[in-house]
Amino acid sequence: MAERAALEELVRLQGERVRGLKQQKASAEQIEEEVAKLLKLKAQLGPDEGKQKFVLKTPKETLTGKYGEDSKLIYDLKDQGGELLSLRYDLTVPFARYLAMNKLTNIKRYHIAKVYRRDNPAMTRGRYREFYQCDFDIAGQFDPMIPDAECLKIMCEILSSLQIGDFLVKVNDRRILDGMFAICGVPDSKFRTICSSVDKLDKVSWEEVKNEMVGEKGLTPEVADHIGDYVQQHGGVSLVEQLLQDPKLSQNKQALEGLEDLKLLFEYLTLFGIADKISFDLSLARGLDYYTGVIYEAVLLQTPVQPGEEPLGVGSVAAGGRYDGLVGMFDPKGRKVPCVGLSIGVERIFSIVEQRLEALEEKVRTTETQVLVASAQKRLLEERLKLVSELWDAGIKAELLYKKNPKLLNQLQYCEEAGIPLVAIIGEQELKDGVIKLRSVASREEVDVRREDLVEEIKRRTSPALCIC
Repeated sequence: MAERAALEELVRLQGERVRGLKQQKASAEQIEEEVAKLLKLKAQLGPDEGKQKFVLKTPKETLTGKYGEDSKLIYDLKDQGGELLSLRYDLTVPFARYLAMNKLTNIKRYHIAKVYRRDNPAMTRGRYREFYQCDFDIAGQFDPMIPDAECLKIMCEILSSLQIGDFLVKVNDRRILDGMFAICGVPDSKFRTICSSVDKLDKVSWEEVKNEMVGEKGLTPEVADHIGDYVQQHGGVSLVEQLLQDPKLSQNKQALEGLEDLKLLFEYLTLFGIADKISFDLSLARGLDYYTGVIYEAVLLQTPVQPGEEPLGVGSVAAGGRYDGLVGMFDPKGRKVPCVGLSIGVERIFSIVEQRLEALEEKVRTTETQVLVASAQKRLLEERLKLVSELWDAGIKAELLYKKNPKLLNQLQYCEEAGIPLVAIIGEQELKDGVIKLRSVASREEVDVRREDLVEEIKRRTSPALCIC
């Protein structure tokens, strides 16, 4: 063993020498000579008997075993060599693999990309088999609950700024769930599958969930009832404090750690000014197997039908949580990198925005163009091109119709259909007077603006604070 260790050290030193020569851009002959020495040392070392090699390849990621019962939604494929591949199910597992492959231990990032689910599409609810997700993650070793609180703050900021209606963010902790299952008498081997059953409580009644636990998953009715006593509770920090006094739950180490962290989390959320948007919900389970701590999910709320009724959730639009063990599953030495993050369902958001605009009989604006450069008479293409160029150079989002002599009515109709708020109209008289006629598409009001003042006037009218188009 000592002889092998000495040889491994020589291999390491020779490898460093080769890398150093490459960085110094040494001659090819010198590098080849040192590489030959390295290969000779490796040959003396021989194969690693009994030692399993773990090689990460970019397209061949291991997805199964990380999504629980949702693994059935993964699209499995095979390449031409017969090797099993899968379409990307989410952005979290690829992110963890990236950290492991590049030996990163500290990063904050966002990522927008497509993912794929072999699911039953529901177009009106923004549920597709191919769709975009927007993820935000913080990786690194930090003090408890500070990054978690920031993720929840970001989630609330996004949903508030989109103005898609009232929402509620449910939070729970996987350690509390596992501790709860343990004291209720659920066998360790059934924790994850029972978790998946509990996670359905936002869609079906407790009786249906209980029947699944007993009839399909083999729990006794007594154990299921005990679980029901817990998972039907929800509230704020007062519920956390109540459960910290629970004679059974507080004696479970995992549950106690989770409850203490949630109490700290609520302190930070109060400081961030979003505690009123957060609900501690013991039925929130998140079916994905890689979560290890705090989990959360944002749902839109439906206005109560009767005064005094609780608002009803009309669908999840964002979710996330802590996954401290996922990077270690990809690292050859099992080195862990604590991570926490969130995911926004982009198409789900779009679907809700479109529905709300339709209900208000408002058109969906399909362009960011601020102004269309139009002409009132024929043979003014050159003047239109000059003006649109001036506006582009000034940072104005402008366009024009790709016709030499478009009719004014057609140009105005195009603005109405595309949602362009302003029209800069050039005419022979305007050219003589040194002005541009600026028309508001919404009000149809027109004013003459001196050409040198046009940029500022367009900026003033289209600034978010004013928006007086």
